[in-house]
Amino acid sequence: MSDYSLLPSVLSADFAHLADAVALVERAGADMLHVDVMDGHFVPNLTIGPSVVRAIAKITALPMDVHLMVSDPEAWVEPFMEAGARALSFHIESTPHAHRVVSQIQSMGGLAGICINPGTPVGAVEALLEFVDYVVVMTVNPGFAGQTFIEAGLEKIRLLREWIDVRGFSTLIEVDGGIKEHNIRRAREAGANWFVVGSGIFGVDDPAAMTRRLKEILAE
Repeated sequence: MSDYSLLPSVLSADFAHLADAVALVERAGADMLHVDVMDGHFVPNLTIGPSVVRAIAKITALPMDVHLMVSDPEAWVEPFMEAGARALSFHIESTPHAHRVVSQIQSMGGLAGICINPGTPVGAVEALLEFVDYVVVMTVNPGFAGQTFIEAGLEKIRLLREWIDVRGFSTLIEVDGGIKEHNIRRAREAGANWFVVGSGIFGVDDPAAMTRRLKEILAE
C-alpha cells in the first residue's frame, strides 16, 4: 500500500448486488474494504454480521477493515477476526477496557483501531496511541450512511497527527464519514492515512471512475 489508502464502505453499496459492487471497486484500485457493523444499541441501526464478512472474504482479495459500532466489542472480536477481518476497530465510548480489546485483536493477528465520535474529545484516545495500529476519527455521527461531513474532525486529525509524529509512533489515522471528492484532499492534508468513502463512491453514477479519481487525488 501507499502512504494513503482508499476504503470504499460497503454499507453504501447495493446489497442485492454486493459481489458486483466489491468487484467493481477492487478492479478500480481500492486498497481495502470498509465494513460497518451496527448492533441497534450502541447506534440506532442494525447492519452486517460475521456471516456477511465471511461471504465477502470469499469473493475479494482486498483486506477488510471492520468497524464495530457495538456496545460489547469484546464479544465480537473473535467472530469477526475468524470471519476474515484484517483490521478491526471499536469505539472508545463503548467499553471501559479499551486496552484489553486492542490486545485481543492484535493477539489474533489483526490491526487494532480505536474510534472517536464527533462529540468525544480527541484526548480520550491519547493514552492508547502507542498501543493501537490506527485511530478512526468519525466525521459524522455513527449509525447511518450518507451524512454530511463534520468540519471539526479536521482539527482532531491535525492534533492526532502532531501527537503521533512528535512521539515517533507509527499509528495511522483513518477518517470516516462524509468523505467525498471535494473534501478528501483536506483530510489528507490534515494528516489522515486511510479514507473511508461510502456514498461518495457507491452513490454516484460511475463508482469505478470515482474510485480512480479519489486515488488520483490521494496520489497528488
